[in-house]
Amino acid sequence: MNRRSFLVGSVLFAGGAALAGCTSDPLKKNASSGAKVTLQQWYHAYGESGTQQAVQRYAQEFTKANPDIAINVSWIAGDYETKLNSAMLTAQAPDLFELGDFRYQNVKNGLLAPLDDVVNPVKADFSPAALDTVTVDGKVYGVKMIDDVMMLYYRKSALQAAGVQPPQTFAELLEATRKLNTGKQKGLYVGTDGVGEAATLLLWSSGGDFFDSSGKKVAFASPEAIAAIGGLKQLHDTGGLLQGYPTDWSDPGAFANGATAMQWGGLWSLPDIKKALGEDFGVVAWPKFGDAGKQVARVGGWYQLANAKSQNVAAALKYIDWLWIKNADLQKDWCVKYGFHIPARKPVAARTTEFSSGPAKDAVTISQQFGKSYSGLWNKASATLFLQAATKIANGKADPAAELADAAKKAQAEVDKQLA
Repeated sequence: MNRRSFLVGSVLFAGGAALAGCTSDPLKKNASSGAKVTLQQWYHAYGESGTQQAVQRYAQEFTKANPDIAINVSWIAGDYETKLNSAMLTAQAPDLFELGDFRYQNVKNGLLAPLDDVVNPVKADFSPAALDTVTVDGKVYGVKMIDDVMMLYYRKSALQAAGVQPPQTFAELLEATRKLNTGKQKGLYVGTDGVGEAATLLLWSSGGDFFDSSGKKVAFASPEAIAAIGGLKQLHDTGGLLQGYPTDWSDPGAFANGATAMQWGGLWSLPDIKKALGEDFGVVAWPKFGDAGKQVARVGGWYQLANAKSQNVAAALKYIDWLWIKNADLQKDWCVKYGFHIPARKPVAARTTEFSSGPAKDAVTISQQFGKSYSGLWNKASATLFLQAATKIANGKADPAAELADAAKKAQAEVDKQLA
């Protein structure tokens, strides 16, 4: 699995802000000697073949249409976010750049330019999951480039043989996990540790969230959240949960190889699963928990952002608007010609034929109707505290109420550090 597939909003890959050397490879042929402004643009080194050539071509086409603005693209290998954080503190900071994990701290420190003038004319084109993460105090600081939805894959023939339907509720998920356990094939795979993203999904599917309505007070220790996250132990007690598989949930191996009848996984796995299973699979959102719950799916992806301290903010916004708002064909090209990702704007996704039928079409519906994303305040430290508590609960080694209360208290301290 390549970086584009998984560094899609995963808080576990949060980069630090420590100063570090930044190695870049400027593609200088994008620059025009007659340009009045040369923008420095950063991308992380995508794994898919053709991506580097694509961003070169986009930059060249923009400069052809706007001769006064040239683009130098830097293709950053290694720990992209740490290098970006370091560069943002220097005079060599890029004018515009992409980011998978949006950070509230960058807004607080005045590093990001608001993009409302770019987004507002087409704001209805984006799902709430694409906007919520990058909205701070009512202002939008990022334009979503791609949507990578995570969802529940199921094997049609296995469910039919067991006499169960694709689960829509947590009770149905428990029943399916139990009935689909045939010995040779387990019922459900959520990760090698038996937890993965399931704790987050249970929290969200109960109607809860990591923060209350203020967006600043940790709320994952509420009575409703405690009941939902306690569902991890119920999943383990079914006996049908696959654990210890060599590859984690982000890789489709366990599902494609028949080790499990259902697996939580990413959209990026869909082409490989289709090759392995043909039409014998479907996708659904994570089932709702309780009467007040709702189906959910996590949506990650990459955002385009602008440096507020750039001397050329207006030019940077003009390029962002040209590439990610006005040019639907280039947005489709970026999403499906080098990998498999949903265009973030709904009208563009609707015109992308690769998502016109079957599970791919269902994935778009799941992303747009049930998608949720992490808050910019939810950082690696808080996520680690939550995961540690959830793992203990899943394995029956802790009382859910006490463990989550302790984790929430510590996570609030981490949040307060950011807000201070």
